[in-house]
Amino acid sequence: MTQSTQDQTYSAVARRAAADPEGFWLEAAEAIDWTVPPTRAVDGSRAPVYRWFPDGELNVCANALDRHVAAGRGAQAALVYDSPVTGTVRTYTYAELLDEVSRFARALAERGVGREDTVVIYMPMVPEAVVAMLACARLGAVHSVVFGGFAANELAVRIDDIRPKAVISASAGIERNRVIEYKPLLDRALEIAEAEPEFSVVVQREQSPAQLREGFDLDYARLLEAAQEGIDPVPVKATDPLYVLYTSGTTGKPKGILRDAGGCAVALQWSMPHVFDLHPGDTMFTASDVGWVVGHSYIVYAPLLAGVTTVLYEGKPIGTPDAGAFFRVIEEHGVNVFFAAPTAMRVVRKEDPDGEHPAARDLSSLRAVFLAGERLDPDTWEWTTQMLRSSTGRDIPVVDNWWQTETGWPIAANPLGIERLPLRPGSPTVPTPGYQVRVVDSAGAPVPAGTEGLIVIDLPLPPGTLAGLWGDEERYVSSYLSAFEGTYLTGDSGMIDEDGYVYVMGRTDDVINVAGHRLSTGVLEAVVASHPGVTECAVIGVHDETKGQIPRAFVVLSPGADAQTVPAELVSLVRSEVGPVAALRQVDVVEALPKTRSGKILRKTMREIVDGEEVRIPSTIEDVTVLESLREGLSR
Repeated sequence: MTQSTQDQTYSAVARRAAADPEGFWLEAAEAIDWTVPPTRAVDGSRAPVYRWFPDGELNVCANALDRHVAAGRGAQAALVYDSPVTGTVRTYTYAELLDEVSRFARALAERGVGREDTVVIYMPMVPEAVVAMLACARLGAVHSVVFGGFAANELAVRIDDIRPKAVISASAGIERNRVIEYKPLLDRALEIAEAEPEFSVVVQREQSPAQLREGFDLDYARLLEAAQEGIDPVPVKATDPLYVLYTSGTTGKPKGILRDAGGCAVALQWSMPHVFDLHPGDTMFTASDVGWVVGHSYIVYAPLLAGVTTVLYEGKPIGTPDAGAFFRVIEEHGVNVFFAAPTAMRVVRKEDPDGEHPAARDLSSLRAVFLAGERLDPDTWEWTTQMLRSSTGRDIPVVDNWWQTETGWPIAANPLGIERLPLRPGSPTVPTPGYQVRVVDSAGAPVPAGTEGLIVIDLPLPPGTLAGLWGDEERYVSSYLSAFEGTYLTGDSGMIDEDGYVYVMGRTDDVINVAGHRLSTGVLEAVVASHPGVTECAVIGVHDETKGQIPRAFVVLSPGADAQTVPAELVSLVRSEVGPVAALRQVDVVEALPKTRSGKILRKTMREIVDGEEVRIPSTIEDVTVLESLREGLSR
């Protein structure tokens, strides 16, 4: 922890970050090794577009690996690969990971990949995915990870947008009951795409090796074997791009979120001790995927920058082999902080409502659980909290935290490493120091405490947030910075109470208008989810001739719940808790809710189905059969 925040309160740290961002972030930057240390924190000469540490130079890979080895900590575990789908557990020390990354970087460099080149990574959750990301960062090349198994058309769109010099992939992705052949998908994408990478590198998986094309496809293992020595890290400007990550569900021209090297390194390094209370030698298990922003930030970069051991998990919350999978990993690897999506905990709850699996494990190492990726409803928060208490005999904080692909790290969270604040169900607690969060009405005017409105963040956003959109600054400004002068529009609605606690109710398009009354579907979902017979739910606004819109609920029932009585009970519960204005009349019981691979419920797609509109199936969907089942059920 830096001297300025040690033994201080959250309020003091947040005030200083707001009053003196220049001094605050320059001091935070001292935790990073620079080849040219920055003398300025923020450049606002092109406002509303701001750049961080404009005169600094560094290499992010060197900060994630080399400096820890140089400091004598090369024998510490850096990466633990735990793959129940293949029965594999392997640990890489910092020295071993540095060796493989630097040798793979040399192999790429020998084939012409260098600073400012772009590389697409299309990989499952295997160590080579992390190696590829860090190798690109070592060379100053820009990586763009596309979620493994994405459809060929969607992959082609991203290839055309970023125009990579190389593509790094694997022969297949392994799941509990199927093998997904990646190589045919990649080959088809390259046929569709106009851009032509110069070569591809393929990690051959023994469960399903691929046929390589001579002269284009290169075998990862052979490249690594031929690279006897590593290559030194290449210094880049702090404002140079580190990676581009495409947001889920893009239509038309994809929206590539651009992250810069210096801001990303400083923010993620700062967040580990201050938000997560994690320090060198600790262990973090983030149950996400490197294809998502959570995986970029808290599987790969933040833990390694901070000298923390990170767990790379290739499996599911349930079925690999059961609902105790996460708790096995926590026990076996001595995990201190566990990070997952609320959806994961709801799935675990459905399979193990009494918490028998965690109760059978030694979770003594666990200090905190962080949940993010979608709104954490109070019922799931309460169940997770109680489950951990009964399993461990301790009060382990379950920390809701709110952020976006665009921001790259939490906008609001409970800052455990500064001061553990009282937790409140339904709130990700308070704005993280550096974020100036406000709630305004549709005209941009501030609203009173406790009043719902549009959530905005005053500019400049802190370091680590998006530096722009890949190749399209005009779209960046028009999409995010133009609604109200001097602010970033989050696209979320919510409120801030009198104590400064933030409540995020949902995307602004998840606010429905019932006969002139604006209702947040997040509020309705919280009430529906509180029923003991409901495991998961989604509330959407559907068209109504009289009232404009009315809410409709879709619920997945808990084991043993009565499908005949629960819907009527939910209608009564919403009327009691929200009022008759909510006008909830219809509750559909479904086997599962359609979601993205990152766990977000596809509410917009559900609305399109219910309203009879043309439905574009999102490329990020986890299981298209769930959507088709929903469509068939509604057509009956």
